[in-house]
Amino acid sequence: MNHNVDFLVGGSTSSEGEGAQKQRGEIKCLPKEEVSVDGIVCKVDDMKDGEMKVYDVGDGRVLLIRDKGNFHAIGAKCTHYGAPLVNGALCNGRVRCPWHGACFDIKTGDIEDFPGLDSLPRFDVEIVEGSVKIHGTEALSSNRRVKQMECGSPEDDRTFLLVGGGYASVACAETLRQEGYKGKIIIMTNEPFLPYDRPKLSKACNATANDILLRKPEFYSVYDIEILVNKKAVSVDTMLRSVSFEDGTISTYDKLMIATGGNARTLDKLEGHDLENITPLRQLHEAHLVAERGKGKRVVVIGTSFIGLEVASYLIGKATSVTLVGLMPEPLQPILGTKVGGMVRKLFEDKGAKFVFGSSPARFLGSGKKITEVELENGTKLPADLCVIGIGVQPATEFLKEGSIALSQNGYIMVDKSMKTSRDDVYAAGDLTEFPLFMAGDAKVNIQHWQMAGQQGRIAALNMLGKDTEIRSVPFFWTVFFGKSLRYTGYGVGHDDIIIQGDLEGMKFIAYYTKGDYVVAVASLNFDPIVAQAAEMFNAGKTITKAEVSG
Repeated sequence: MNHNVDFLVGGSTSSEGEGAQKQRGEIKCLPKEEVSVDGIVCKVDDMKDGEMKVYDVGDGRVLLIRDKGNFHAIGAKCTHYGAPLVNGALCNGRVRCPWHGACFDIKTGDIEDFPGLDSLPRFDVEIVEGSVKIHGTEALSSNRRVKQMECGSPEDDRTFLLVGGGYASVACAETLRQEGYKGKIIIMTNEPFLPYDRPKLSKACNATANDILLRKPEFYSVYDIEILVNKKAVSVDTMLRSVSFEDGTISTYDKLMIATGGNARTLDKLEGHDLENITPLRQLHEAHLVAERGKGKRVVVIGTSFIGLEVASYLIGKATSVTLVGLMPEPLQPILGTKVGGMVRKLFEDKGAKFVFGSSPARFLGSGKKITEVELENGTKLPADLCVIGIGVQPATEFLKEGSIALSQNGYIMVDKSMKTSRDDVYAAGDLTEFPLFMAGDAKVNIQHWQMAGQQGRIAALNMLGKDTEIRSVPFFWTVFFGKSLRYTGYGVGHDDIIIQGDLEGMKFIAYYTKGDYVVAVASLNFDPIVAQAAEMFNAGKTITKAEVSG
């Protein structure tokens, strides 16, 4: 793969970026495509309280909401993947996306919970002689709005260093600028690309970096967010307020956020692990290897959780054969249970996939330098031209092992509800944290969801600025197989029963995960917006009892 630094912005390859960045504060905003909206859309009595409707206005669509007697008008589609918000959940002054759980304030259009980065356009509403009139000027055609952000200023000599080039760092950087911070922001990523939409890697393995960038290069340039690529952290000195990198450079900070995510687990202790065409899938070049070398070949996927299944879904129809190997009797069983896991297995089998359960790889066999077989512990040999390892990740915190930042026994960074670590002015966010989850009685948990990484980055930014804010976000994730999207919200670890409503075989169902007398998580397929509604109930502190969903 060509690793030319085509995506480097901020203009520097040194640790401090001296002299290479454009004059801070030079550009004040991105160009904004605007359209004037001015017209009557309905009668007041056309909508009931708590109702949402979509109206065509000019060259776009507006979501009109009647809530507690007042009307509000915002963009009609989620800024993440364009889901129709009219099908979402309205609760406590915000609307939650039915697909992936992003939340928007109905009064301002501002994004309040992730995924996604942009807010919605917002319009004024006026009641004129019993009719509802919408007017204002917003970027309606694109249905997204960049929340007002400051740029850097040479008068602010602070440096906030964000180590890690993922979603948490981008959300943190943007929140800092939205909240008025004008000092330096430097994001250090160990990859050769700008931050990108990592969940797409296993769903669209052939995507290019440009296809999945979270923001285009000019965005970071405009708002003075410096990004340095190929920067792998090797140590943190909290006394000297500095981070050392593998290339020998050292960067100092006033505030630090660590968001290096996770490293894919490998099978490097097995014989033959160094043969060609054995790969995990965590970074862009690994996804490209899968796309290129899986076509027309025999593929074995180790792991039957989300990454393994998503990769298999992508390869089926492109590869000659796809075989998945897992320890549990059904795919996704620890999270979704036996029945839902069985439905997923049948879906894959109907598409031509094969499963081998109850065993794991013992060694890899090859001819020359390339893999030819995967031998399992039960003696089975599976022909393989490509083997994808999808057995989870471990926190990328090895550079902190000798430091003073407190880690859990499993190597996760321990943070409080403000995303603060055990050291002053050091924060952490994303897959490498253990944090108090409000809906689990503030138990310290690790949540490796894209949505949670973004929210943790936002909360870290607010607290880096001294704006005391505690995280209160409901876990929400999704996966897609063959165009079918399975959604899940809550914290179902330790659930003791599963109640299923609907048609499991017909793939239209709701699964309630209960612990004792209460529902702790909800999953659904083709039953929107039930998961979004459940997430809003969890967020509001409302309970769903087992008795309520058992009838």
